[in-house]
Amino acid sequence: MPLEEIAELAAWQRDLRVQFPIITAHPELAYLDSAATAQKPRAVLDAVQTYLTTANANAGRGTYPWANRTTELVERTRRRVKEFLGDHDPDGPSAVHLTSGTTEGLRIVARDWLTDHLTDGDEILVPFADHRANLDPWLEAQQTLADRGVAVRVRELPYQEASGDYDHRALAQNVGPRTRFVAATHLHHVYGGDMNVHRIREAVGPDVPICLDAAQSIGHLPVSVTDLDVDFMVFSGHKALALPGSGAIWARNARGPVLRPGGWDGTPNTVGCAALEAALDWLDGAGTDRIARWSVALTSRLTEGLRHLAPYEILGCRHSLAADSTAQRRHGIVTFRHRDIPSDDLGFILFSHGFMVRADGLCQAGADKAEGSVRVSVHVYNTEEEIDRLLAVLATLG
Repeated sequence: MPLEEIAELAAWQRDLRVQFPIITAHPELAYLDSAATAQKPRAVLDAVQTYLTTANANAGRGTYPWANRTTELVERTRRRVKEFLGDHDPDGPSAVHLTSGTTEGLRIVARDWLTDHLTDGDEILVPFADHRANLDPWLEAQQTLADRGVAVRVRELPYQEASGDYDHRALAQNVGPRTRFVAATHLHHVYGGDMNVHRIREAVGPDVPICLDAAQSIGHLPVSVTDLDVDFMVFSGHKALALPGSGAIWARNARGPVLRPGGWDGTPNTVGCAALEAALDWLDGAGTDRIARWSVALTSRLTEGLRHLAPYEILGCRHSLAADSTAQRRHGIVTFRHRDIPSDDLGFILFSHGFMVRADGLCQAGADKAEGSVRVSVHVYNTEEEIDRLLAVLATLG
């Protein structure tokens, strides 16, 4: 129950909230847009400051102490990402490639791995109702192959809008002997649901590589590449409490060829590495299991309140709105529309009351601008009081 979870974790949450300077500096504002980017704890800001003032140099380009320390920082960050994702085999075939974020990471998998892995007549399954960053790279790969004279069929990963989940029964019907690759999302950026990747693995069998967009799950809930049995895990650092411009691809390198990003390795984002390492350490210390419980409790409280407000349509699974529901709850994300007020206007209204939310098409593939919505997304620094205040304001807009 949300109230029980909130009461149990309240003291823990208060201790963590005060570690976010931007949050404590603006008590009159409620930042409810963490699915777009998360705020940064003091430990991350301190790590960046320390690196820039004690060891700033280029990695792999020198033999003096600052350069050596920076090179070690980059390699240590790669190892830290593997460990954080539950990959505890340092000598195994898996690898971590540091990127600027999820969008670049997915494009690297598409450009530097997928296009070399497919032949004429192969099929791939990709999501047409997830973030555009997890659709466009696969369509671009199809076009690249077509320019080479290789015809690859792109099939849609079937989807149930009413539940906010993939249609796993229909998925089995779309898998065939030429299915070579599946792109999927771990946690949906609009509906907030865990997309049950284990069911995708059951449908496609043990040999088909799966690439997972984990932009909304890393830093928000426990993630294990061992349990998920995927081949690529791609995420952005800035949504996991690190700085913008940082992120990673974890590649299993066990199904199909080894991922080797093309091109010359330029200067890595060393400041981003310092931030990402510190963010992962902070998240481990806080406990991603407790962060997930807190976020789920807050969003459950929000859906419980919203479902009693007639002017609002809550997107995603209708069976999970009540506080006592046994259906899968939203992991920190609730998206809704007002039946009469356009979503962008509603966003401005809410900011006038001190709430910062996302109000537009949410970068959802296939979504028309007219289908805009308001997304509330929380993290560990958000409070029960903020959710109650938001509900009170929404109730006045009937």
